[in-house]
Amino acid sequence: MARCVIVGASHAAAQVVFSLRQLKYEGEIVLVGDEPYLPYNRPPLSKTFLSGDVSIDQILIRPEKAYEKAEVTLKLGRRAIAVDATAKELTLDDGEVIPYDKLVLATGSKARQVSLPGSDLNGLHYLRTIEDVEAIRQRVAPGSRAVIVGGGYIGLETAAAMRKLGMEVTVLEAMSRILQRVTAPKLSEFYHRVHTEEGVSIHVDAMVSSIVGDKNVAAVTTADGAEYPADVVVVGIGILPEVDLAESAGVDVDNGILVNEFAETSNPDILACGDCTSHFNPIYQRQIRLESVQNAVDQAKVVAATICGKRDAYSALPWFWSDQYDIKLQIAGLSQGFDRVVVRGDIDAGRSFAAFYLLGDQLLAVDAVNRPQEFMIGRRLLSQGISPPAEMLADDGVDVKSLINA
Repeated sequence: MARCVIVGASHAAAQVVFSLRQLKYEGEIVLVGDEPYLPYNRPPLSKTFLSGDVSIDQILIRPEKAYEKAEVTLKLGRRAIAVDATAKELTLDDGEVIPYDKLVLATGSKARQVSLPGSDLNGLHYLRTIEDVEAIRQRVAPGSRAVIVGGGYIGLETAAAMRKLGMEVTVLEAMSRILQRVTAPKLSEFYHRVHTEEGVSIHVDAMVSSIVGDKNVAAVTTADGAEYPADVVVVGIGILPEVDLAESAGVDVDNGILVNEFAETSNPDILACGDCTSHFNPIYQRQIRLESVQNAVDQAKVVAATICGKRDAYSALPWFWSDQYDIKLQIAGLSQGFDRVVVRGDIDAGRSFAAFYLLGDQLLAVDAVNRPQEFMIGRRLLSQGISPPAEMLADDGVDVKSLINA
């Protein structure tokens, strides 16, 4: 009997499992994950899971019974450490060797670490796993002080959750504005305003130089000599693709595991999907690596189809979201390379608007804040290659559905 081994108990891995069974794959499926949990949703970790609004069971992608019904062999809490691509064998950290016919790498990503004086003190945390959040919770209490290093989405979502729990929160961002790598200045200004209104203290151009404390963190210092008291420090400065296993297998890696439109690596018996992969996007005509649930799920479906002999090229439009306070940000497309932003709604005082990113007259992406209709229409526009006139995009009086026929 054929055997498909999937490494990484992630969104992508779970989708591969159930897509294989939906496509009538009759072989054995083995799922290896280094955490002792079934595959779970990671986005809630910095939001509702951190704030205590949901439990572990509530963030599982599927319950255990679903894996039993799919006849999946689970090897959780076990780390895959090497691949022998010639023998087609996967080695685990306890010495077990698992032969495979097809190997799927859904290894995801890991938090980027800091190397600073004091970075080994108790109370400094990253936020990537259930265990990370449970450790952070030990230090969460109303009135206690949190310093968040990094003003990206993870840092800001964490700040929002901690404010909800009554903590004093400071965000330190090394760049000149928060969200600088991922959005336009107008969006950065909006989120800076909102977090300030909610009681977060944000400092930009703040390069962290050390973590101060005896055994436990007590403060964070920056290059300009400022010191910020802290009972807990959360570092959110980005993630790195997990490619060690791919490198041990000898497959091509370049800012992620390189895959073709069918999710195949340079070795046709090894496929990959999710945060760990780099692929060519036909919509934007460039190589990209995406860190999103959408990409993980859609690419995993392609993996399953390829394994089942139903080759279906990956061509999905990227989309993302972020929840902070009463704000749901939904992003369709990739905004890199834009030369202007057209705003529909009140971005300066309100909390509901859509920002359309353009390159010349071509629509690249939309950031919709509490505007689900603009998000859905934006996805359709981008998927169909439609670019309405900028004046129509900006006019809140124009029925958003009419943009499709522009």
